[in-house]
Amino acid sequence: MPLSRTCLLAVLIAALAACTTTPKAPPSAAAPGAPSTRFYKGDGPGENAPANLDSIPDAQPRPEALNRFANRPYSVFGREYVPATSLRPYRERGVASWYGKMFHGQKTAIGETYDMYAMTAAHPTLPLPSYARVTNTATGKSVVVRVNDRGPFLHDRIIDLSYAAAMRIGIAQKGSGEVEVEAILPGESVLTAATPLPSVASAPASPQAAGTPASEARASVPVTGADGGFNVQLGAFASNANAQEFVARLANQLAPVGVEAKVRQAGGLFRVYVGPYPTRDEAKRAADRLREALGLPSVIAGP
Repeated sequence: MPLSRTCLLAVLIAALAACTTTPKAPPSAAAPGAPSTRFYKGDGPGENAPANLDSIPDAQPRPEALNRFANRPYSVFGREYVPATSLRPYRERGVASWYGKMFHGQKTAIGETYDMYAMTAAHPTLPLPSYARVTNTATGKSVVVRVNDRGPFLHDRIIDLSYAAAMRIGIAQKGSGEVEVEAILPGESVLTAATPLPSVASAPASPQAAGTPASEARASVPVTGADGGFNVQLGAFASNANAQEFVARLANQLAPVGVEAKVRQAGGLFRVYVGPYPTRDEAKRAADRLREALGLPSVIAGP
């Protein structure tokens, strides 16, 4: 959701005086840190939904120029977000939600009109506009969406789908569900099945491919709890195995930048991050280095 949409939501739930104040949970949302299973009070599906919701086609990926203003670093609810500034491989697992009639007809982060019946989505850090495949991990149902908005910013959700997209993959009724989000790059076939490895860039041949047993190919990074300071989060996964794969693929890319990826468990997800840093400014500088050197999107979270 764009910053203007966040402000409107804050006013409607009477929880914030402005977008820069401390957030409070909306009346119908779960407590902070737990995935929401309901849409915001007053939101929801429209009363006159099109009869052909099931036949609305997927978004059709095409080359588009990135928006000049929507991919700059920004801050919401005390967190710093550093969007990617180029189209790169990206995959993440976590909780998806959707937004509906409360925002239908309003402007998205790139100035377009939000249509809850189009195949679109909001994401905190993917470049705008871009395209992604979103798959319901419980059922395997997937949809291709055009990412043209910013958000979500609450309850550790990783993507906000339009109502039509949420209906397609079967999470509209309960409000949220676990998904895998994978960026679709220019020229990539949308029919190609996703590989099982989470990736942000092409990885070198693994030791296992050269004949090294899997147990010796890679040492797992210990999973930790909160360690204080400010962290630069690079991804969040429902399973430790996917988080460890992500770390392994990042290792050679992060070394020249002088940082090392770690894994911690929080909010029901395994989060890959670098840090901690004693101040937000230091974390922001690290996030900027990662974006400039590797094009990596990130989220800066404080203690």
